[in-house]
Amino acid sequence: MSRATGRRRAACALAALTAATALLLTGCTPGASAGPAGGTRSGSGSDEATVKDMQQKLDDAESAAAQADSNATQDN
Repeated sequence: MSRATGRRRAACALAALTAATALLLTGCTPGASAGPAGGTRSGSGSDEATVKDMQQKLDDAESAAAQADSNATQDN
């Protein structure tokens, strides 16, 4: 692997991680809603729904980063 290829791969991975983090923090994932995850925020059920929602967003971000890394690997 040449130096330029390694740098390009690292840049792609960093870009994917940055994009995934932004999506995670802003909630701009497909299917995201502007309201609370469980409807109202008055009970532990709502907290559980929020945790599940955040876990799903984290999983989506990790998947996007892995896909970007895979794409960068295939391009080289």
